[in-house]
Amino acid sequence: MAFIDDIKRTYSQGSMLMRIIFINIGVFVILRLLVLGGLLFGADSSWLLGWVEMPSDLWQLLHRPWTIITYMFSHYGLLHILFNMLWLYWLGRIFMEFFSPKQLTGLYLLGGLGGAVLYLLVCNLLPYVKGGGSFMPSLIGASASVIAVVVAVAAYVPDYKIGLLFLGEVSIKWVAIVTVVFALISIDSGNPGTAIAHLGGALMGLWYGMGIRRGRDITRPLNAFIDWMAGLFNGRSLHLPRFKRSKPSAGQSTPSGTSQRQQPASLVPDDGVTEEELDIILGKIKAAGYDALTDEERDKLFKVSRRRTP
Repeated sequence: MAFIDDIKRTYSQGSMLMRIIFINIGVFVILRLLVLGGLLFGADSSWLLGWVEMPSDLWQLLHRPWTIITYMFSHYGLLHILFNMLWLYWLGRIFMEFFSPKQLTGLYLLGGLGGAVLYLLVCNLLPYVKGGGSFMPSLIGASASVIAVVVAVAAYVPDYKIGLLFLGEVSIKWVAIVTVVFALISIDSGNPGTAIAHLGGALMGLWYGMGIRRGRDITRPLNAFIDWMAGLFNGRSLHLPRFKRSKPSAGQSTPSGTSQRQQPASLVPDDGVTEEELDIILGKIKAAGYDALTDEERDKLFKVSRRRTP
């Protein structure tokens, strides 16, 4: 069908941000159609949600472990997905001005995982939530992942200006602060579990943004694992990735059995500064200026300039 082919082509040619949005919309449409089809034939299809939403009960989660991932790509309410996807598209475009598609994917997943872990801890340990009976017994939606992106951008470039209706230009840090404050206020509402998940996503976003400012990318191990898994399915990799490259002394053998002198210069630059570290430093200069760099970052930039000087 031409319509299906157009969707496939748009997905394959789109950015990682648009692909994440497409996945969320696709899951939403499938869930709604299945439930609607069940209603038309007189069958209750609401049980389908149990296969994608994450339960708060640990025993149920043990029987449906995949839901810790599927819940962050699933929605059932129209306003729920509309708000989340607009929020993700708006702030995700700002995120992509400073970071890579892989970092967006990693942070989206980490934000969802952070929300899930905090949700499970609170729902199973705190008497207020566990015994209150008012919290939802399961978690669904991309809110934790989206809030992680919002807070990450605010932590990295807090004075970045965005235009808001009726308010004009506002620093993005205030958008993140208001978002977190609403999540805190919602803890005392009829659904504290969801608000707790939002805070989990916010914490992951803060961790990412502050880590990047110090030259550390917390998404790197997760993205390395995803690359390894993709390599397994493509038949290109049979070894677990190394998340941090060490610097062997002269003559010392690397795990592959070759010395550092025998490795390509593109993999291990002589000055020890990788392209990813350089991208982070340049992004920091773009966001906050050269004066925002630490002494270590300035030293790395100087080394790279010497490397690239003929």
